[in-house]
Amino acid sequence: MRIGELARRAGTTTRTLRYYESRGLLPARRAENGYRSYDEGDLRLLLQIRTLQDFGFDLEETRPFVDCLRSGHPAGDSCPASLAGYRRKLDELDALIDQLTKVRAEVGTQLARAELEASAALPGGPEPRCQLGGHP
Repeated sequence: MRIGELARRAGTTTRTLRYYESRGLLPARRAENGYRSYDEGDLRLLLQIRTLQDFGFDLEETRPFVDCLRSGHPAGDSCPASLAGYRRKLDELDALIDQLTKVRAEVGTQLARAELEASAALPGGPEPRCQLGGHP
């Protein structure tokens, strides 16, 4: 298949496919007429890359999975390097979750403090600091 059909089937653009090719993630095969030529295996590579990117993997982090597929494995995550990639990503996600949990707790504490101060100052809450249209 040609680049336009591959892009359509993978749900991406021809520009993206050329970029992947320049990064060595997609083979750069040419037909006799000079057009890029792709097959179903290339579509599998692209779908693997897109799935991993949906999971938060950056493009370079997809390389072990692509290499695994290219080496003939039935799935891109059946190689030791791919499994290590999953482990790294899980560690990264766990760290982000921990960080976000701490930030959420801090924001909740600040909100509770602010609400308490606002309700203690005036029964109806704080007075507006600005007036629209010159009316009190």
